[in-house]
Amino acid sequence: QVWDSGGCSHSVDLTALGKHGEVYTEGPFACLAWSHSETRVLYVAEKSRPKGQPPCPWDVPGAAWPAAEDEDEEVGAPSMPGATGHEADGSVPQGEQFVYHEDWGEALSTRSVPVLCILDLEGLSLSVLEGVPEHLSPGQALWSPDDHGVVFVGWWHKPFRLGLNACSNRRSGIFHLDLASGCCELLSAEDSSACSPRLSPDGQRLLYLEGVVGGPHRQCLRLRMLTWQTRQTVTVLDVVQEPTEAFAGLYAEALPPRCWAADSRRAVLGTPQRSRTDLLLVDTEAATVTNLTAGSPEGCWELLTLQWDLLVATCSAPHHPPSLVVAVLPPAGQELPLGWVPVEDTPTVPGITWKTLTVQPPCSGQGPAAQDTQAFEALLLSPSDDTAPHPLIVCPHGGPHAVFDARWRPSMAALCRLGFAVLLVNYRGSLGFGQASINSLLSRVGEQDVADTQLAVEQALHREPLDSHRLALLAGSHGAFIALHLLAREPERYQACALRSPVSNLPVLLGTSDIPDWRYTSLGLPYSFERVPRAEEVATMLLHSPIAQAAQVQTPVLLCVGARDRRVSPTQALELYRVLRARGVPARLLWYPEGGHALAGVETEADVFKNCAHWFLQHL
Repeated sequence: QVWDSGGCSHSVDLTALGKHGEVYTEGPFACLAWSHSETRVLYVAEKSRPKGQPPCPWDVPGAAWPAAEDEDEEVGAPSMPGATGHEADGSVPQGEQFVYHEDWGEALSTRSVPVLCILDLEGLSLSVLEGVPEHLSPGQALWSPDDHGVVFVGWWHKPFRLGLNACSNRRSGIFHLDLASGCCELLSAEDSSACSPRLSPDGQRLLYLEGVVGGPHRQCLRLRMLTWQTRQTVTVLDVVQEPTEAFAGLYAEALPPRCWAADSRRAVLGTPQRSRTDLLLVDTEAATVTNLTAGSPEGCWELLTLQWDLLVATCSAPHHPPSLVVAVLPPAGQELPLGWVPVEDTPTVPGITWKTLTVQPPCSGQGPAAQDTQAFEALLLSPSDDTAPHPLIVCPHGGPHAVFDARWRPSMAALCRLGFAVLLVNYRGSLGFGQASINSLLSRVGEQDVADTQLAVEQALHREPLDSHRLALLAGSHGAFIALHLLAREPERYQACALRSPVSNLPVLLGTSDIPDWRYTSLGLPYSFERVPRAEEVATMLLHSPIAQAAQVQTPVLLCVGARDRRVSPTQALELYRVLRARGVPARLLWYPEGGHALAGVETEADVFKNCAHWFLQHL
């Protein structure tokens, strides 16, 4: 629908026109962009695919559907040269209906071949753009400054697609497609991972994020800027190996849709900075960074939009649901302090306190000194009542290259209200602490992350009023991998454990996960598309797998899995469940038929939380 001051001016059922399949409304490919003249809309949809025919109703040997020329043909319908029967009307040729079509993996199982589409509101026409090279999947498109072309991100999908969700290390580039000539030009570096193009208000500059292809699935990124007329590109902010007090690097999956200030010189973006997510102001000419929200009581800020130098953002904290705030961006050099005005404030949830703990690993002498002793952080949420010492639920995050920032998490706040303290551990390898920290985990998965989590627990127990005899683990994905290692190493330490989508058997994931490359990379092994596993590599993976130590586990374990999980097959949990049951360990398995890796959706999330909370109340 298109609305103007007079109401709804246009209403179009895009897929009913038959030019393409489902419109992409979310995910890494999705976009919806007005031309500068506001007469055309640019978006991304699934490429139209021939539909299968129902079986022939006539039960006669050799019977078939009548040929296309005997049917009422759609006026103007194109036909393929040499095609007969239903091949001519866009249906699947015989023997082709079960051909496998690749998709982009977890949370993107309906995304296979995206196409760029333009809806012309003046000419009342819809066109699918040609000229995008066949080896690319396009997305994140916007109009060039003169409306004569489109800028888009193109992901290489040859020789096959690897999972894209939460992976900023896939080969991609920023391209310009000229609509008149059909010429497609690569604007970014040849062999990099580029995304999130954002054009300045004056049309002179294009900002985008750039990372390395391969390696860690999430990483510290560069902020690059292209001058439109000259096509010259400069690095505005580079990768940060070791964080400073002022700047820890860029880790955002995307730039805000509107991030430029009106002066076309400054931009605002949100990114993890250690265990916070802050708003940073970047001067693209001076290549300087100003943290606009450092030191604020809210630990997580997200920019919704920046228009006419009006910032619209949300901010939250572990005990404070998101509030909507606005501020006017002052002239350059006068940005601090920024005066935020609440538009829609939410009250703080009573009965919860939180703090950031800094954890200093002992010097082990096993690795490079800087990485080996780099401090990491953990967030501690505690009930603010007088019932201390509190039982403690320990949560290492998944990823592993992710982060627990100090945002509002309803489930964690609810556990606090039930009387539990919660420890959210950002072990070395988490986002927000520099690229060196991320790299330090490679080849040390199952060792460094496990030791860091246990060290965070020990230091929290030592410093805070917590009950060391009532400990539990709550984690998902790679966090569940860490939790299972902890259960095997200290069988009597934890009284309960609840896991979502757990990783337990690494070599099995080579053939079942949408990101098989990560299985090699995580252990410090090189990956290539044509790679097949060697016996010694499979043995190394199994050695690092919790399933190999499952016989040591004594703690009651609750397992929650989604049957549609493409990242970590639910059979990982099923195998573990069987082993635990056979050994007499209390185990319960929840199987969500429509659930994916994240076990998202209101009904699923509520059921998972209810069962986890009951499990902890029962066993602690």
